[in-house]
Amino acid sequence: MRILGIDDGRRRIGLAVSDPSGTLARPADAVAGHDDPVAAAREVAAAIGRIEAGDEPIAAIVVGLPLRLDGTPNEQTGHARALAAELQRLTGLDVVLQDERLTSREAESRLALRERDWRVRKKRLDAAAAAVMLQEYLDSRK
Repeated sequence: MRILGIDDGRRRIGLAVSDPSGTLARPADAVAGHDDPVAAAREVAAAIGRIEAGDEPIAAIVVGLPLRLDGTPNEQTGHARALAAELQRLTGLDVVLQDERLTSREAESRLALRERDWRVRKKRLDAAAAAVMLQEYLDSRK
């Protein structure tokens, strides 16, 4: 059962997928972000179709929930919640919210180990952050 991880952003939405056993996450893609959660959900739903075309279907979705370091909601929290609700409506899949605090920093530091050019890292950051968040979710289920 593969799981899709989503790092929601207004400019870009990072996507990651798990292996069929639900053990390991890997970066997959990034799609255009939107201020409107409904438009963002449509963008992600189209990407799900492309991802499933070459592999096993997606069985569930994990949406990163942006929070402040103290755990309180921030200006992006409502957008992520609305995106999750719309994805559940559009796809019929189970959608789970996962705390994504510090995942972008973790992804950036991992990418910096392999890639010195920040312009190249920037293009991969959203999908890498989605993979970090999804891996945290997968690890928490064990």
